[in-house]
Amino acid sequence: MTRVLVVEDDPQLVRALVINMQARRYGVDAAPDGATALRLAAARRPDVVMLDLGLPDMDGVDVIKALRGWTRVPVLVLSARQASDEKVAALDAGADDYVTKPFSMDELMARLRAAVRRTEEVPAAVGRTVVRTAGFTIDLLAKKAVRDGRDVRLTPTEWHLLEILVTNRGRLVTQKHLLQEVWGVSRRSKTNYLRVYMAQLRRKLETDPAHPRYLITEPGMGYRFEG
Repeated sequence: MTRVLVVEDDPQLVRALVINMQARRYGVDAAPDGATALRLAAARRPDVVMLDLGLPDMDGVDVIKALRGWTRVPVLVLSARQASDEKVAALDAGADDYVTKPFSMDELMARLRAAVRRTEEVPAAVGRTVVRTAGFTIDLLAKKAVRDGRDVRLTPTEWHLLEILVTNRGRLVTQKHLLQEVWGVSRRSKTNYLRVYMAQLRRKLETDPAHPRYLITEPGMGYRFEG
């Protein structure tokens, strides 16, 4: 049974989450604050953590940082904070996804299923260097991309950007992280670089660059590769 740790201080929301997840045969533990959440995470080893940022004893971002000190468990943030910098801070700390309150339960359950799938795919993905989609194939080891049977010529910068997104498949990668990894610390604010290079990658790989299926923009936050 997949176990979910819900970290939330609103009893009504906790009750709704527990009912919905148990109906879908998830095991659920609940913590009303950060300290309890960290103790439960260490003792019960959940498969996914659902985390509110506005906790009574500590900020949720600090909980994420503490978790990332010893585990890669997927962290799905549930928060009323809608500012882009708040979202980016949580993602940079190590969160895997961010859902803004209020949310629909159907959407949240879909995000939960996606998080669980990613954890299940990890063992099979160890050592895997080739990622195939309906439109193109990427060989990470050979540094080669093929679309419709033909090699796609990518510049070193385009390849570096694509490689980061592909190796973090399904996870939102922040603009700050991409800029720092590809262009260096001094260029972390140059978001126009990302827009230009992502547009180039979409033209080369996506069937419909104006409506990308794989190289997805998360406005104000970053990008995601959906393979």
